[in-house]
Amino acid sequence: MKVKLITTAALTLVSSVALAGLVQPAPVDVDLVNSTAQGDMRTARESNNDVEFIGCGVRQIDDGAGNAFTFGFCQATDADEESIVCFTQTPSLLETMRATADYSFLTFSWVE
Repeated sequence: MKVKLITTAALTLVSSVALAGLVQPAPVDVDLVNSTAQGDMRTARESNNDVEFIGCGVRQIDDGAGNAFTFGFCQATDADEESIVCFTQTPSLLETMRATADYSFLTFSWVE
């Protein structure tokens, strides 16, 4: 019984260590027919082409009169050079966009 527990513990440790640095590449894909885009920023950054990228951001513009205009955007270009840029002012989407990190997987859709 003790040998089985040690073996199980050792296998659990090995599998945890092996998965700790797992990277699942997700190339950028812009689907203009279904109005969706997805991919991860790391795969786009490390791609073998000069066109592939994906990202989101939030900007705030001060009008000089004490008012601010806040908007968010997501943009993507895939290896086939299909591109999209989307904009929003929806507060819940702005919060989600603020939460993205340098290696995030992103997926977004749009309505024309």
